[in-house]
Amino acid sequence: MRSPGVDLVRHPAGATDLVLLAHGGQEHSHEDPTLWRPALLRMWPFALAARSAAPEAAVGFLRYRFRGWNDGGDAATDLRTVLDELPPVISRVFLIGHSMGGRAVVAVADHPRVAAVLALAPWLPVDEPLVAVRVPITFVHGTDDTITDPAGTAAYAARLRAAGAAVTTYSLAGEGHAMLRRAKDWDRLVADFVRGTPAGGSEVLPEAGEHVVSAIGGIALARLRLPVKERFRADQ
Repeated sequence: MRSPGVDLVRHPAGATDLVLLAHGGQEHSHEDPTLWRPALLRMWPFALAARSAAPEAAVGFLRYRFRGWNDGGDAATDLRTVLDELPPVISRVFLIGHSMGGRAVVAVADHPRVAAVLALAPWLPVDEPLVAVRVPITFVHGTDDTITDPAGTAAYAARLRAAGAAVTTYSLAGEGHAMLRRAKDWDRLVADFVRGTPAGGSEVLPEAGEHVVSAIGGIALARLRLPVKERFRADQ
């Protein structure tokens, strides 16, 4: 059976922080994820933004066993396994997840190695269990998302706030699930998160005109500039 892992695109010597990105997937699928799926490619500019914002940190992508969440929450299980098995030198992990990956990063926000969580257009069903979050957590969702529910994200964030968590929410007017209409805003929010911008409050970001073609070009450029270098090994 395939095992979960981390595909590193940056690994400075002596890095103690890891920015770990978890891409979207499907509700049900046991197919093998690949590095060239659109859901993963869309995350590449965020890796580039993270590299610029935190040059001393390692940056990598979560490698799932399966493409789907499946009935047992495979993506969250994989992420928790990876966090448990990271080399001891990695003391802080900054999690960034989109869609299914957003659900996964929220689900493991109680892990002792997690320093902060950023959920981008997360898939959070109405019955999603509330996690005992002890770190800052940020939610970003586009108002025109028809794949995952912005109202569901707002409701989950409100539940976390009521439980005492440090929660920040951003609503991007006119944005859909693929995060292509406001690419610069998504990149900026990722960079701010990695830099450690304090959590708290809610903000609606008014619509700003961008070209989808430009966003796609940015994805291609980031993919070329950040080749996968290696995978973490348990003995590191």
